Amino acid sequence: MRFFLLFLHLSGAIVWVGGMFFAHFCLRPVATAQLPPPQRLPLLAGVLGRFFAVVLFAIAAIFISGIASIHGAGLARLPLHWHLMMGLGLVMAIIFAVILGLFFPRLKAGVAEQNWPAAGAAMNRIRQLVATNLLLGICTVAIATLGSLFAA
Repeated sequence: MRFFLLFLHLSGAIVWVGGMFFAHFCLRPVATAQLPPPQRLPLLAGVLGRFFAVVLFAIAAIFISGIASIHGAGLARLPLHWHLMMGLGLVMAIIFAVILGLFFPRLKAGVAEQNWPAAGAAMNRIRQLVATNLLLGICTVAIATLGSLFAA
């Protein structure tokens, strides 16, 4: 069971962090360089809509497998790097909730109304928050994989 939980946990993290990397460094720059706002913003809204739906499942997998992995151990007995990993994961989930609940609806509304400045502003804020989450995700992976090297 332990290995299945680890697989579930890592799969969720790979989908979420890898997807953010792809969107931020591969998709968005090319779309920005090659497409004007009336084509770019609907494309990005559509791609992000699909990605965010997958991220919801990834977050659920991460949280469920994480909680199941520590069940019975007691938080006080967990290594420090696990606490850091959980804290960063929670911050990331909150940032994602802000993206999904506040800025993504603004992007979709701007696209639906063909209000490109409003849609562009929402997309820019999403880009900034995704960049923040990507950095936090990379830090979380580093802490998760290297943290035991620093344990006393």
